Amino acid sequence: MNVGIIGLGKMGLPLSLQLIDRSINVVGMDQQEEAMNALREAGGQAATSIDELLNKLETPRTIILLVPAGDITESVFQELREKLSPNDLIIDAGNAHYRDTLRRHEQLKETGILFADSGTSGGVSGARNGLCAMVGADEQAAERVKEIFEAITIEDGFLLTGGVGSGHYLKMIHNGIEYGMMQSIGEGFELLEKGPFEYDYHSVADMWNHGSVIRGWLMELTAEAFKEEPKLDSIKGVMHSSGEGKWTVEAALDYQASAPVIAMSQLMRYRSLDENPFHGKVVAALRHQFGGHAVEKNE
Repeated sequence: MNVGIIGLGKMGLPLSLQLIDRSINVVGMDQQEEAMNALREAGGQAATSIDELLNKLETPRTIILLVPAGDITESVFQELREKLSPNDLIIDAGNAHYRDTLRRHEQLKETGILFADSGTSGGVSGARNGLCAMVGADEQAAERVKEIFEAITIEDGFLLTGGVGSGHYLKMIHNGIEYGMMQSIGEGFELLEKGPFEYDYHSVADMWNHGSVIRGWLMELTAEAFKEEPKLDSIKGVMHSSGEGKWTVEAALDYQASAPVIAMSQLMRYRSLDENPFHGKVVAALRHQFGGHAVEKNE
């Protein structure tokens, strides 16, 4: 089996390397020559255009998109729609809005091109070593999707969530939950920072991750961040957002669902752009730990 991957960034390159480890041939494409060279060195093939990528893939072809949501995804999708053949499969594994996914699926229905959407979690380390994937696919695409994702997910970390669009919707809600969880961790440590006692924050986070109710991967990453820098002095408390928290809040309004914690966590990210709160430092450090997201440094 071989797979084309468009987008060899923070997730695309490590995912490509994991696929190669699983004896799946990869043809990758990216604008960054450094990423293309890394793929070649690992045994994959690189393509400098969509035409070249398609020519190097066996039919029926499977292409995984790992490019940013918005104009780039739309442009790549439309070019693939024009050039692919019936029974070829597009898997959008980026953080696209589920409504865009539904629209794209409609555009493909008359072409015979198959489409699936994957919400992926686990960050950069998951992409390299075993993802958590929530995948929406219709009946025709389900078996092919299953073959790929069972190879690259951790045990019990793959779910066929239903029809096309359901994977991206589920990942959107997942990210909304993630926003709320990270915000609460950040606020907790701000209370410690401003309170009357002195704590070693690495020791606190490490202890909380052993047997406490709030243990988990985010708390592990919190401990790791404080181990690297006890007070996060070099990091500004600026919390950027990728858009999925905002989409989750919009969905809450659309469907009249009460989601005040998620909504407030999104608003706090906007607030952090104007201030430098300690909880912002914690969330910024967490985003860097699990996803390799950039942090703003103090001068």
